[in-house]
Amino acid sequence: MENVFEVLRQRGFVEHTTGDEAVYDLLQRRITCYVGFDPTAHSFHVGSLMPIMALAHMQRHGHRPIALVGGGTALVGDPSGKSEMRQMLMPHQVNENAEALKNQLARFLDFEKGQGQAVLLNNAEWLAPLRYIPFLRDIGCHFSVNRMLATESCRRRLETGLNFIEFNYSLLQAYDYLHLYRTENCVLQMGGSDQWGNIVAGIDLIRRVERSTGHGMTFPLITASSGDKMGKTAGGAVWLDPELTSPYDYYQFWINTADDDVIRFLCFFTLLPSAEIDIARNLDGSDVNVAKTVLAFEATRLAHGQREAENALKASYGAFGVRYIDPHILPSSTIPRDTGSTEVESIPTTIIDADRFRRGIPAFQLFHEVNLCASRGEARRLIQQGGAYVDGRRIETFDIMIPDKDLNKREILLRAGKKRYHRIRVKD
Repeated sequence: MENVFEVLRQRGFVEHTTGDEAVYDLLQRRITCYVGFDPTAHSFHVGSLMPIMALAHMQRHGHRPIALVGGGTALVGDPSGKSEMRQMLMPHQVNENAEALKNQLARFLDFEKGQGQAVLLNNAEWLAPLRYIPFLRDIGCHFSVNRMLATESCRRRLETGLNFIEFNYSLLQAYDYLHLYRTENCVLQMGGSDQWGNIVAGIDLIRRVERSTGHGMTFPLITASSGDKMGKTAGGAVWLDPELTSPYDYYQFWINTADDDVIRFLCFFTLLPSAEIDIARNLDGSDVNVAKTVLAFEATRLAHGQREAENALKASYGAFGVRYIDPHILPSSTIPRDTGSTEVESIPTTIIDADRFRRGIPAFQLFHEVNLCASRGEARRLIQQGGAYVDGRRIETFDIMIPDKDLNKREILLRAGKKRYHRIRVKD
């Protein structure tokens, strides 16, 4: 089987390692690796996908991935990449978030019993029982304050104030690696580029305490070609929880990828073979939009399953028109290649009482009410600028009543700009 390090490097996942040759040699045999995840919310967002996808690749190549939920460290707060202290959570909040995150990880990782079974652990299990004096004596003695202050995460926070709780975070994460090395034979920690200092601290602790070697790898910070942070939109974060971001809206996020980002995102956020993605680099014209459709479908399938991805595809066809998917473009994708019937069932929908609807609702109020606009003022501006539509007809004035004529059908389709839709259904 191909060495997963080559796969990750070809797809752009590898930014820094503790030695490329050493990590390559390590991955010639089956190993246990881990990534830490912050359980400060009950859902991942798109910005969390890089480490999740890296673990998926590791498991597909026969390695054993550990997804470590920072239930203990979340009670302290990681200063990495932050300009101010994170809000500290109560234990029950962390536990609830951890369970929700596991359900989302199960879309990407196999937690069922067997060789290479993924494992979900919570570092509160070993951090919470620690006694302070023994921890300082046995672990703290191996850390240099000067070196800790020199790390990027600490230097950045010194400008605004780094409290003692956060200063201890590096020790706790290093101890995580030591604990997993001892109990799970874990020899590789992976994480975002902002975690490099913490990863190195853990490797150094293993060397000092166990007289052994740990390894590390970090992923680059992913931004769109526009320079925007990955996963951020005008409407906020793009979540993996379907209650926060519907599968249809999730699909729309990916299909709106800029042309310059399509190949990179196919490498990062799908499991399609690298060889097929390399061929797709030569696509141009309308074929680039086909690649975007495949990207959106595959990303949605991983996060929400085949059925929801197909529903989102059909809904998109219903809203924007059917697209022919050339069977020679990214052929390993499970995207339906026939156009088939289209539907709008997956478009976000609001039910409105018939009596209220017959009285009419001002257009600007309706667009705000269904969250196509963040405020009524924004809705007024959208309509005045000619960007609001009802059933394909542009609205001319912001206070026109919807419906402005007899409603012959039981639903209407609102559109904000070119690509944001919302359906209104009327019930008696």
